[in-house]
Amino acid sequence: MLKQYETVFIATPVLSEQQMKEAVAKYTKLIADNGGEVVYEEDWGLRQLAYPIQHKTSGFYYLIQFQADPSFVEVLETQYFRDERIIRFLTVALDKDAVEYAERRRQNRAKAAAAPKVEEPVVAPEEPEVPVEDEESNEENNA
Repeated sequence: MLKQYETVFIATPVLSEQQMKEAVAKYTKLIADNGGEVVYEEDWGLRQLAYPIQHKTSGFYYLIQFQADPSFVEVLETQYFRDERIIRFLTVALDKDAVEYAERRRQNRAKAAAAPKVEEPVVAPEEPEVPVEDEESNEENNA
């Protein structure tokens, strides 16, 4: 029986865009070759790490949601350990609520990407009004 999983890995920041695509292709192919199915992929790009890992302060984040046999997760994580390009990873099984949430999130992202972007006119900030003192208050203050 196939279960749904989500895996996020962080690749070393010294990779070129082509090398990052090769790494992603390697893992998606590994999933497909072992009877799994990639449901969704998302490139989160280069981000700062919360703390240094292997003397690196940033990394390329990538998310893959997939369906696979539970025994496959160990095979996938072994490949992550062996790959010098991967500095961290996390794989979790999704329960039915998490699967529904992930589906809604994908649909909302697709709607946002499909919606035409309308540029809002740039409006200069309004200057605050300076209170004008009337003559009577000036006379009282000067007296």
